[in-house]
Amino acid sequence: MRTSEQYLECLHAMKPNVYMGGEIVRRDDPRILPGINVMRITFDMASDPQNRELFTAESQYIGGRINRFCHVSHSVDDLLNKQKMIRTGARLSGFCIQRCMGTDTVNALSVVTKEIDEAHGTEYYQRFVEFLKNYQKKDQIAAAVQTDAKGDRGKRPHEQVDPDLHVRVVSQNKDGIIVRGAKEDITMASYCDELIVFPTRTLTEEEKQWAVTFAIPADWDNVYIINRANAPRERKFLKAPLNTYGSSDAMVIFDDTFVPWDRVFMCGEYDFAGGMALTFASSHRHSYCGCKPAVEDIIMGLIALSAEYYGLEGKSHIREKLAHLAGIAELIYAAGIAAAVESTKSSSGTQVPGTIYSNVGRRLAGENTYDSWGMVADVAGGFPVTMPFEEDYYDPKTGPLINKYTMRNPEVSAENMHRLQRTLSDYLSSAWAGVWQVADVHGGGSPAMETIAILNNYDFDERKKIVKRLAGIQD
Repeated sequence: MRTSEQYLECLHAMKPNVYMGGEIVRRDDPRILPGINVMRITFDMASDPQNRELFTAESQYIGGRINRFCHVSHSVDDLLNKQKMIRTGARLSGFCIQRCMGTDTVNALSVVTKEIDEAHGTEYYQRFVEFLKNYQKKDQIAAAVQTDAKGDRGKRPHEQVDPDLHVRVVSQNKDGIIVRGAKEDITMASYCDELIVFPTRTLTEEEKQWAVTFAIPADWDNVYIINRANAPRERKFLKAPLNTYGSSDAMVIFDDTFVPWDRVFMCGEYDFAGGMALTFASSHRHSYCGCKPAVEDIIMGLIALSAEYYGLEGKSHIREKLAHLAGIAELIYAAGIAAAVESTKSSSGTQVPGTIYSNVGRRLAGENTYDSWGMVADVAGGFPVTMPFEEDYYDPKTGPLINKYTMRNPEVSAENMHRLQRTLSDYLSSAWAGVWQVADVHGGGSPAMETIAILNNYDFDERKKIVKRLAGIQD
């Protein structure tokens, strides 16, 4: 397994193909560093004696312990530990731990490549296994490169004016394929090792050229990563762990990019495009059942600490909010546990989370995002978003006056009150907060997508039979 320092060395050795603000930047750019710091948590925890058991797993492919973020789940316990690991990691970073993107992608590939081979006599699964062995040995990070540009949302890929609005194969030869197109909203593309590309939707027979799945190094030729970085506001005086973390999201453009055959895991098998997309989605929504409870943990902590510092601890409206949020957090987490317990084993041996429970948990999380943050805003009041700049707190003239008039609970120091209110400001009104509140709704699929998955997989006919029996109705 790599250390976080070795991970940094690998990033710094990559060819520059990340663009930000109209310029090409290297992967040590300060704006990208907050996201890299989140990735470092995943390496540091795997080497920490107190967390090693949770953050590592036994590989079925290369033997020995590997980082659990590189692991393919083969049991219910694997799924439960993945969920617990993600909740633990998200608590440490203060929001999304991000690396589960690659975890869920390799799990989906391990399932669907085998199914394609069984249906079509191809050899994708063995190609994937060889890729996975190298991925695990090097303890790599992968970005899930799924969401196409899509163009006109009312039209299918083959109906678009520009066929490149979904990533497609434009040609192929004995050495590999040439692909063209763009993927959007790709988290951690600027600080991963591998880009794993796969379809975003079901496809039809006339859409074979869009049925493509492959993996390439993130600094591959003719790949352009147009990056946007987000992080809490920088601190000049009140240094805090939260303000060292952040994320990046990118548009990833493939401009007639060559991909060798040994890195191609689907090419034209349109009947499995939807299965690839949905298998990833189910796995990733199961991961959200660990991530989103951690976000609720932080929200509850902000409310409870604000109540204590503001002198509102024990008030009925505070207790009501905390009880409601605890229910949301643990119902989401319980859905993830149920998805693990009700999982099934694929023909490749991979344990696949239960579709209904993964989607129910993720849907509950997305639907409650703004309700949860609204509760924080209600308790925090207006001051965290109108408070003076940090420098004014340290000005010899204004600083003592500001501290005097922002006192709430006399037992709480001026500095601790300042730290809490500035953290509330980061979570409620910074640009980073806006990004992550939207991501909490749409990441891994919006509630509308989970609704579709639930309706397509839930047995409502069985529920009608229950009522017919109770009502004495006979067909």
